[in-house]
Amino acid sequence: MGTWIIILIALGAFIIGVGGCFLVLRYVSKQTLKEAAAEAEIIKKNKIIEAKEKFIALKAEHEAQVQQANSKLQQQESRLQQRENQLNQKQGELQRAQNDLNQQRENVENQMTVIEHRNKELDKLCKQAQDQLEAISGLSAAEAKAQLIENLKDEAKTDAMSYVNEIMEEAKMTANKEAKKIVVQTIQRVATEAAIENSVSVFHIESDEIKGRVIGREGRNIRALEAATGVEIIVDDTPEAIVLSAFDPVRREIARLSLHQLVTDGRIHPARIEEVVNKV
Repeated sequence: MGTWIIILIALGAFIIGVGGCFLVLRYVSKQTLKEAAAEAEIIKKNKIIEAKEKFIALKAEHEAQVQQANSKLQQQESRLQQRENQLNQKQGELQRAQNDLNQQRENVENQMTVIEHRNKELDKLCKQAQDQLEAISGLSAAEAKAQLIENLKDEAKTDAMSYVNEIMEEAKMTANKEAKKIVVQTIQRVATEAAIENSVSVFHIESDEIKGRVIGREGRNIRALEAATGVEIIVDDTPEAIVLSAFDPVRREIARLSLHQLVTDGRIHPARIEEVVNKV
């Protein structure tokens, strides 16, 4: 009887001990789980924070890269725009240069047309002058030139013209009507002695430069001299000579003396020509 009581007491104590251990273990397990859950939550939060920080860092780096790329792109666009502006400017300069070149070409073509037209007119005038000379002298152009050159070399004619020049200079100095009458008579006599045929006289020119000054711009001096003297002035390719053509020998000599004074004085223009012819 006593043994069973001891066994029962021991069994009850064992059961109580086991139950207490179970309760203790259960409590400890719950605390451990709570601590583990709390630690896990902390770890979770730390991971989230780390992830956010990493995301923010990556985002900032990405934005910096994007900003840098945008900056480079803007620089490239700026350079491209600047280059495009330069190309447009050069294109404008080339267009202006092309326009200037076209204008110059057009001006040259117009000038060439004018020159060609004037050359044709000059050829026509030369042909007319040659025809007139041939008609007046009764000789061909080559024969007339040879005759004129031969006449210039003729000593008797040179002496006679020198004598006439002296008389005319004396007449101009005295401005006396009687002297002018003597000059006219002398001109007629010398013209007969020199055997000037076909109503043609020759005026000697020292150089082609003086000949050009006598002709004047577009022949205005020649026209003024013809109008003032009534003598036809013929200018051709004969070197250092101008032909004076008129049936009246007095008019021819007045024209020759006027030419002599104009060439000597050096002032040759329409107003001066009219003044000199009136004095002669």
